[in-house]
Amino acid sequence: MKFIETIKNVWKIDELRNRILVTLSLLLVYRFGAQVVLPGIDAAQLENLQDGTADGIFGLLNAFTGGAFANASVFALGIMPYISASIVVQLMGIAIPYLQKLQKEGASGQKKITQITRWLTIAICLVQAPGYLASLTTAFGIPESAILLDSTVFYISSVIILVTGTIFAMWLGEKITDKGIGNGISLLIMVGIIATLP
Repeated sequence: MKFIETIKNVWKIDELRNRILVTLSLLLVYRFGAQVVLPGIDAAQLENLQDGTADGIFGLLNAFTGGAFANASVFALGIMPYISASIVVQLMGIAIPYLQKLQKEGASGQKKITQITRWLTIAICLVQAPGYLASLTTAFGIPESAILLDSTVFYISSVIILVTGTIFAMWLGEKITDKGIGNGISLLIMVGIIATLP
């Protein structure tokens, strides 16, 4: 079989083998994080959340996050705020002269655009995280008893954790792009979708 021979030949190249192993290990870290429930939530009482995110737009969000949305995990927001920020920055590049100038500057301009995208990602997370947390007990019908902490402590700590989870996922994607086989953000999305298929 030619396919198996090709795989064997790829595995013989040291640099390529190392890149594949780095990519697989970082994807494994991402999948592990999707299973870690936010501190202060009783994981045994999340059936309503999983039922409420089975179809529709929430089902799509759950698919992109690899089930983290329905698990109330630290990666519940997934990589989608970063994707949203990238789209917004690209669209603003048409209308805002400063961003147009940065796009024409080459590598240094691209570095500044990446920095703007990262800051916009944090801003989007700071809006989405409280909305997600508020919807846990209202829209998804998780009982109040599932939240084990004082509500103020729970909201503040969970917003910080959700924002940090998205930033960490963004960092994983960038590391896969730099040290792995490339296009890390797309690989994170693909692994999330594949994880929800069975």
